[in-house]
Amino acid sequence: MRNKFGLKLISLILLSIVFLIAQDNLKQATFIPHWSPQAQFAGYYYAYEKGIYRAHGIDLKILTGGPYTPASELVEQGKTDFASLWLTNAIQLRDQGVPVVHLAQVVNRSALMLVAKKSSGIEKSEDMNGKKVGIWGGDFEIQPMAFFEKYNLKVRIIPQGGSINLFLSDAIDVTSAMWYNEYHTILNSGLNPDELSTFFFFDYGLNFPEEGLYCLERTYSQDPQLCAEFVQASYEGWVGAFEHPDEAIEIVLRYMKNAKLAAGRAHQRWMLNRMKDLVFPQGILAAFLPLNETDYLFVSEKLQENGSIKATPDFDQFCGNRNRRNDQKGSK
Repeated sequence: MRNKFGLKLISLILLSIVFLIAQDNLKQATFIPHWSPQAQFAGYYYAYEKGIYRAHGIDLKILTGGPYTPASELVEQGKTDFASLWLTNAIQLRDQGVPVVHLAQVVNRSALMLVAKKSSGIEKSEDMNGKKVGIWGGDFEIQPMAFFEKYNLKVRIIPQGGSINLFLSDAIDVTSAMWYNEYHTILNSGLNPDELSTFFFFDYGLNFPEEGLYCLERTYSQDPQLCAEFVQASYEGWVGAFEHPDEAIEIVLRYMKNAKLAAGRAHQRWMLNRMKDLVFPQGILAAFLPLNETDYLFVSEKLQENGSIKATPDFDQFCGNRNRRNDQKGSK
């Protein structure tokens, strides 16, 4: 009996030593999503909770994003190793001299849209002439303004806040919305899809790739392997979230509760489903799709036209010399 007990004790000690060694080998890193916890970021939360980052050698801390902790500022100040940013935001940072490097493009299709009630007489773009249109500020106004210019529309711009109440009360004729968020809120208010006219910028030749993963040049130069493992773990997290949506939603709801945010299961399910459409529009792939240079140049051109940037940052440098030629083709 003593021998058996002794063997068990030795086994436990050895397992503890192996665990501690593994812990010591983990690289510490931080990541901040560009907005508050919601299913828009389910893949990262899923990867964290299921130990995927740790399996890739990363002891990751996920910071809480949102309006009071802008991801772009934390990246610029070196207070986070990785961040999710919209492409428009990242290009502007690079133009301002902040050496951000694009690691992966998570969302290649724009989810930003305009929504109108058919009862207002709006069914096609030219019907917006003379109408009141709610527009968010910052990066959210670039596509709508380009849309109005492209179709020679004279509209009355109304600054739009975080809710869709102006639209629901008919104080404005057209509202800005994200497909995965506000559009579902409009449907939940009692309006049916066939009562609405939707204008996806993607369908009007104004597609802006949105969420991507970024770090500073020094982060990539110091540890390209860490960056590659972070991207791969994030990808696996998204695949896991899409394959196990119920579990992913439970995780998201817990993060929202911890951040003291109102959370509705049905809305988060809608958001997760739409994110699947955006991240993998043709079905789950073996990796994130790369950022298309043509899309990059198009977005940069629109940013220059509205005065957001002075010049288009070099695409190759923006992508870390295409991530050092794909890390020397897998180190051959």
